[in-house]
Amino acid sequence: MKGGKRPLPAGEIGAAKTAEPSAEMTPRQVVEELDRYIVGQQNAKRAVAIALRNRVRRLKLSPDMAEEVAPKNIIMIGPTGVGKTEIARRLARLADSPFIKVEASKYTEVGYVGRDVESMVRDLADIAVEMVKAERAREIAPIARAQAEERLLDILLPAPAQPRDAVTLPEAQEQFQRTRAKLRQQLREGLLEDHPVEIEVKQDSFPTFRIFGGGGMEEMDINLRESLGGLFGARRKPRRVAVREAREVLQREEEEKLVDLDAAKREALVRVEQSGIVFIDEIDKIAGRERGTGPDVSREGVQRDLLPLVEGTRVSTKHGMVRTDHVLFIASGAFHVSKPSDLIPELQGRFPIRVELSSLGAPEFVRILTEPKNALLKQYEALLLTEGIELVFTGDAVRAIAELAAEVNRQSENIGARRLHTILEKLLDVVSFEAPEMTERKFTIDADYVRRMLADIVKDQDLSRYIL
Repeated sequence: MKGGKRPLPAGEIGAAKTAEPSAEMTPRQVVEELDRYIVGQQNAKRAVAIALRNRVRRLKLSPDMAEEVAPKNIIMIGPTGVGKTEIARRLARLADSPFIKVEASKYTEVGYVGRDVESMVRDLADIAVEMVKAERAREIAPIARAQAEERLLDILLPAPAQPRDAVTLPEAQEQFQRTRAKLRQQLREGLLEDHPVEIEVKQDSFPTFRIFGGGGMEEMDINLRESLGGLFGARRKPRRVAVREAREVLQREEEEKLVDLDAAKREALVRVEQSGIVFIDEIDKIAGRERGTGPDVSREGVQRDLLPLVEGTRVSTKHGMVRTDHVLFIASGAFHVSKPSDLIPELQGRFPIRVELSSLGAPEFVRILTEPKNALLKQYEALLLTEGIELVFTGDAVRAIAELAAEVNRQSENIGARRLHTILEKLLDVVSFEAPEMTERKFTIDADYVRRMLADIVKDQDLSRYIL
């Protein structure tokens, strides 16, 4: 059921503003940041950069006007392996926004066995709560660490019994404080890390039940202890661990005491509503005309269920109600069999921005192998360096790898840049296996080595179809 409009309180607008560290980044700077990880696809990068900037602009409007500005949802069209998912994932990290990636094909129409579409919003709320809790824990970490240290000192050196002689009381207290100070110094210098201590830890004795909710028979986890509000108290059990582990356990407990969980949940829900991003992959799998029977019977039903979420509705989560009016939805699909016009018209209208991503060829593969911050060749070089092997790729070797990957994509299924993973694994099979036993510390791969290792497989189309 679609929720009614309500103006967003100015305080919530402000909270949402502080949640986005990219607020000062221009669209050009966002694109430049995405360029560090993704090769090409400038149109898609520009579209998501503008969408991100528009959200920042909306938060600077008056509450009444901000309420009326709807997000411009995006649908990215292109073959697999060209960067659709990576663009959305990097954008979410850049914005530090609650982000979830879901597969459209795993959802079913209400009334069928499976997950209903509202579960993606519930999962997004869970992610946002964990994000805020982690931020709060980092903020109060010094205080929690100091309190954990005091508890650890109490365990290592329990307070002495009060002496009956009042004359010796100050002397005993002074001696105790001197000993405690020495222990504190040893703790901070790491001299007691392996010393065993006995601590009491919480025991999760209450079971978690799975019940069926009303929304599409969606499974929801309900913890009995949370439901009863700690009526029976927390049961604890003794556990003998080293000091280093005890410190972590005690610090986590202190963080739980210091973090206001209710406030964290409230802020998390605001973040979901104002800056949440839902990336729906494989949306083309639920497009297409109904045939009335078989596995496609609920395709249009899933689209109808998805429509209220994209339009704006209220979803009940275990943390509270979430409005999806301003959640940004980014959908993607290859659309090999179906096409965007096969989606129901109402859903098409809710994705006003359409971006077509281009297929990748040998020139793009060369750049993917070498330019990004997380380039594949850099990853393999770092992996083998842990074995003491310096792996070197010559320029002609990089070009040969790119050309072979493009050739295999043409001969068989075009899986885009993912083909580079299969090519490189086959190419480095020998050196990866023999690296721990190699005497040569430097291994150079040139074009001749690439062709020698891969040429026969590439030429044999049947073989390449199974191996590459």
